[in-house]
Amino acid sequence: MAFSRIHKLDPPHRGFFRKAAVMLFSLLASLILLHLLTDRYAFPSPAEASPGPAAELSEDLNTLRTKRLVSEWTAGSELMGYGAARRTSRFLADERAMKILELPEESLMLPPPDLVVSRKVPPRFAGKLSPLGEGSKKLPQALIIGVKKGGTRALLEFLRVHPDIRAVGAEPHFFDRNYDNGLEWYRDLMPKTLEGQITMEKTPSYFVTREAPARISAMSRDTKLIVVVRDPVTRAISDYTQTLSKKPDIPSFESLTFKNRTTGLIDTSWSAIQIGIYAKHLDNWLQYFPMDQILFVSGERLISDPAGELGRVQDFLGLKRIITDKHFYFNQTKGFPCLKKAEGSSKPHCLGKTKGRTHPNIDPEVVQRLRDFYRPFNMKFYQMTGRFFGWDD
Repeated sequence: MAFSRIHKLDPPHRGFFRKAAVMLFSLLASLILLHLLTDRYAFPSPAEASPGPAAELSEDLNTLRTKRLVSEWTAGSELMGYGAARRTSRFLADERAMKILELPEESLMLPPPDLVVSRKVPPRFAGKLSPLGEGSKKLPQALIIGVKKGGTRALLEFLRVHPDIRAVGAEPHFFDRNYDNGLEWYRDLMPKTLEGQITMEKTPSYFVTREAPARISAMSRDTKLIVVVRDPVTRAISDYTQTLSKKPDIPSFESLTFKNRTTGLIDTSWSAIQIGIYAKHLDNWLQYFPMDQILFVSGERLISDPAGELGRVQDFLGLKRIITDKHFYFNQTKGFPCLKKAEGSSKPHCLGKTKGRTHPNIDPEVVQRLRDFYRPFNMKFYQMTGRFFGWDD
């Protein structure tokens, strides 16, 4: 009776098989996805890591990091395309791995060499991305320290075209006027830079400030120093012209040049004259910095051959020669070169109205007296720097 009752039951409905197939397929898909995620994010377990040497662990970590960066960098996400929870867990995993391998933190932020070679990451940006791509403020590694009216503003504006240079626009005057504010105050004035970029600032009065060399050396003995120099007679006249534009009632250039016009004794206490005694000021700097850490740029050649002088500066800073002739055009009205495209702009850019002022007519006899006065100092300066600037031709 029971047997016959079983045979009378209806066969299973077709819907039952469809549901079973869907569940089986979903299970298989979940297992495959779990396997892929585990392969992508998992670090070696302690059981796997402990027997092997540190070199093998480092290789495993590099392999994992390569996989992660290939996915993120080629997608252009730069760590911003994932959810906050995943990003946090990834940083925690990196932290655990660093403790095991004792690797520096920045090594985890650099793109693997094979990515740079394959050009999936543009070489210019390789190794420069911070975790959030924002950079950080650093004390300057290079300073334009002088001289006033030598061409420092032009040099700074030209250098800012280079993608690996970030510079303060205004003159901080930290090492001569604001030193008591402290290095943290100074650092806060700096622009943010990425890894591999150089932070710079320019304050021309540093070169003639007696305390500046010791103070800069105390910040960093590796600081690279750039000095733009110019014919000291022309520089003095330009200095006077600038002051005259602000104070039209000042005495004449001739009367300020001499302590006594009759005897012809030059007044070296006048700053316009004193700044041009380059050998004297350089001697003070050489007490704290070696000569190979100081680059002298010709203010005259910065006008006649800006690309040539910029090439020397880029070499000195250890940068690729990116700023070339194609970046400049000569402005006949102003009488000096201008940029075809300034930093962050697609328009031509010349220095402001305060640059390239017309000099007043100076008594030729006074000019000759000044040339005679500067000649021995210029010769000494040529010997010290190993470069002939041609101011006495």
